[in-house]
Amino acid sequence: MWFASDTPKPRIAYFPDSFHEVNGVAHTSRNFAAWARRNDVPMLCVRAADPKKNKTHVCEPDGSVTALELGRSPLAVQLEQDLYFDPLFFRYSYLISETVRNFRPDIIHITGPSELGFFGLYFAWKLQIPMVASWHTNVHEYAARRLGWLSNRFSAATAMRLEDSVEGITLKGTGLLYRYAKVLYAPNPGLCTLLESETGRPCHLMQRGVETDTFTPAKRTRPANDNELILGFVGRLSVEKNVALLPRIDAALRSRGIHPKWLIVGHGAEEEMLRSSLKDVTMAGVLRGEALAEAYANMNLFIFPSHTDTFGNVVLEALASGVPAIVTPNGGPATIVTDNLTGRIVPDEDFATAIAALLADPAHLESMRHAARTHALQCSWDAVFTRVVEAYPSRS
Repeated sequence: MWFASDTPKPRIAYFPDSFHEVNGVAHTSRNFAAWARRNDVPMLCVRAADPKKNKTHVCEPDGSVTALELGRSPLAVQLEQDLYFDPLFFRYSYLISETVRNFRPDIIHITGPSELGFFGLYFAWKLQIPMVASWHTNVHEYAARRLGWLSNRFSAATAMRLEDSVEGITLKGTGLLYRYAKVLYAPNPGLCTLLESETGRPCHLMQRGVETDTFTPAKRTRPANDNELILGFVGRLSVEKNVALLPRIDAALRSRGIHPKWLIVGHGAEEEMLRSSLKDVTMAGVLRGEALAEAYANMNLFIFPSHTDTFGNVVLEALASGVPAIVTPNGGPATIVTDNLTGRIVPDEDFATAIAALLADPAHLESMRHAARTHALQCSWDAVFTRVVEAYPSRS
């Protein structure tokens, strides 16, 4: 255990898939660096540069944290609105090597099968430094969901077999990378079990925290007597988030005489579909800080139909804002929400029914708001990352 009184703090070389972007990996990574600063833990964060600047440089140390920012080349492939893969990242091999050697890490921590993840693996092997790997994105499920352009041309049975095959192959391929790690981390117990089975490596929980001073019901700006129904979604507007369900929920509610307003926060390929399909919608784009906290607090219910999220930071942020969440039984969000206490866990076809039932029972909905906030207050980033580092293997 690293944090014993007679043991020096580990020197961590951290290779995150993303840092400046708007997604769960980036959010977790920024909080990991902030934790290292608060606790005076030496960290070298090797990451892609802010897309707005795209400048390669070693940043001035920020407390105990130093960053190596790597600009992407014009040949970088856009995977999502703010996510890229740069096939020319190998040009930084010497710069990364010199920076990592000068830092003298005790541990290398990667977050997935990206350019930086493979660099982390290489330098762990080259320098004989223990490597750990945290799983943040169900890349195998994402790969299967992105096959819609092809699988839609076949029968339902053939499409399902095709997607299952791609999902299985992608999982096996990703598992090859994770087998090189000494210790693994995942955001929910189900994924830990899956990774241990695929890799034969021990897996620990790396759940997410929430800033309860930022996300709070106190940020609500709607009048107390405002009876409008605002249903909210925050996240990437993409096929793997199952956002196509939102218009179906809207239509089902309207058929029951319920007329919601939608507040959609985020960007992505499905933005225009949502804009044209939802009857009464505000497309807020990407929000941060106070604007995001206010958006959450002004929602009546948070609707998150994703089947692929490994955790669901946005669900925890909604709960901290006193907003009950409705999620599917699949993936990480179902491990955050307690059914009928802080929200509902229902299959796709029951979302509209669950919303209507809660609206018909205002007392129950109000108790859920309080329970959601109470649950979120028990979560903290400090506790999350302290447990992560305590499970690091010591460098022998």
